[in-house]
Amino acid sequence: MFIIMLIVILWALYLFLIMPNVFKSRDMSVFKNFYFAHRGLHRGREIPENSLAAFSQAMDNNYGIELDVQLTKDRIPVVFHDYSLKRICDLDKMIYDLDYKQIRNLRLFNSDEKIPHLKEVLELVNGKVPLIIELKTETKDITLCEIVTPYLDEYKGVFCIESFNPLALRWFKRNRPQIIRGQLSSDFVKDGEKGDKRLYFLLKHLLLNFLSKPDFIAYNYLYRKAPSFVIIKILFNTPTVGWTIGSQEVLADIEKNFDIFIFENFSPNA
Repeated sequence: MFIIMLIVILWALYLFLIMPNVFKSRDMSVFKNFYFAHRGLHRGREIPENSLAAFSQAMDNNYGIELDVQLTKDRIPVVFHDYSLKRICDLDKMIYDLDYKQIRNLRLFNSDEKIPHLKEVLELVNGKVPLIIELKTETKDITLCEIVTPYLDEYKGVFCIESFNPLALRWFKRNRPQIIRGQLSSDFVKDGEKGDKRLYFLLKHLLLNFLSKPDFIAYNYLYRKAPSFVIIKILFNTPTVGWTIGSQEVLADIEKNFDIFIFENFSPNA
């Protein structure tokens, strides 16, 4: 009897930890009507990722847009994925090492495209397609949330936010509960990420959902059979986002596993 009770208690605790937002249904039907171009519809050096040109291409093809936001040294929100500028701008510095004026002097893959300010992107998109905005903050410092919020408050288009950091999602839960928020996750060890393996275990198994109560789960499609992801999808009927799909064949193979799809390097149904 004791063992049965212990199993029941542990199971109840596990469900409490992984439980997303189940008490306030969020309408994500608009997002389900679009495929989302990862960092815009980019083509290497010709149309760089996370550029105004890539976002324009996505809109021209009626794709939603996934983009990344982080802060410069002087705390200006810019749209850029890597923390390091090396891959895209051939500069061995971090985004947070430079102020906004210095950032604006850089070019993406030696093209004419600059690193855009979040405001520029929102003005360009202007509600034409829905946005998935990833907040890039990997520490307990979630100042980014406070800084981007005024821009999001003014934006009239459809958007949601997502982050790997549950603390960022918890901030929005407390301060902007009306904004749809999603927990990003993956198998970080298999991905080769260097960091705290204990934290990676918690994030992979979505055991910090009790903090942020996400409205959707955005999961690396490669690990779509992860137990917590499957349980959340089936038991709680939580909307799911698959990232990042690289071919029409993969898209067809995983359609039953996700509700929303982020793609790259091909054009779905083209």
